[in-house]
Amino acid sequence: MSNLAQQYEQSQQPSVLGQASSSREMEEVKGQIFMARQFPRNIYQSEQRILDNCKRASLAEVAVYSYPRGGTKVEGPSIRLAEVLAQNWGNLSFGVKELEQREGESVALAYAWDLETNVRQEKVFTVKHSRKAGGKLKKLDDPRDIYELVANNGSRRVRACILGIIPGDIVEKAVQECNKTLEGGNGRPLKDRISKTLELFKEEYGVTQQQLEEHIGYNISAFTDRDLAGLGKIYTSIKDGMSKAADWFGKKNAATNPKDDKPSSPLAADMKKEQDKPKEVKDDVSINDLDPSKLPLD
Repeated sequence: MSNLAQQYEQSQQPSVLGQASSSREMEEVKGQIFMARQFPRNIYQSEQRILDNCKRASLAEVAVYSYPRGGTKVEGPSIRLAEVLAQNWGNLSFGVKELEQREGESVALAYAWDLETNVRQEKVFTVKHSRKAGGKLKKLDDPRDIYELVANNGSRRVRACILGIIPGDIVEKAVQECNKTLEGGNGRPLKDRISKTLELFKEEYGVTQQQLEEHIGYNISAFTDRDLAGLGKIYTSIKDGMSKAADWFGKKNAATNPKDDKPSSPLAADMKKEQDKPKEVKDDVSINDLDPSKLPLD
């Protein structure tokens, strides 16, 4: 009888642990809802906080993505802007949870939940443990690579969930404020910002000066703040995985067309001379330490 009793206790142990975990999560949710009801958001203050954040140049540079579709250009708030919207809207829970990890794939849940109004958006999706590299699919075995892949796919779905919760007029005002910040220039010389933009596109995605000029429609000596703002949205779109460089600039790059480096204007010639000058490299600084998200379109 003692053996039967021991087997029964062992069989019941997993269910007891599961019930305890479920009970703890339920109490946490109740606590979040209680605090949200005790301290409700002030919509006007939340809106002002969002707009104040959009005046920061570092956020405005990565706030809007852009990609081509059917001969037109589609723009929208990026993942970074969606996170700022959720953080400053208040009483909003959002994130990504991995529900199950099977052989070769993971099942995950992206969600956004307004704790005040009990409005919830969620998306369940499956991520294959593979990545396309060099035209071939590479199977991922490293747990870190799998985690980063799931998180990257989940972030785009979290953005969609957040935008389904935040009122559309608030989102539109935030995007407009970010565009105003970009066009303001933040006091930096336009020439310096153009030069840094050319450098980032060339180093990160192999996009040359001639390709940028062909996309805008005229040489860089005529680039304006609005042109740089548009290039910033393209850069954010490529970085977030919403589009590829080839979608905007074709498959031509510096390796296949060496003439791209030929200056097309006096301003371009001056920039090329500055880039060709030997630069002192400190031991504690590496090009790998550069943050590609710091696109100087402020």
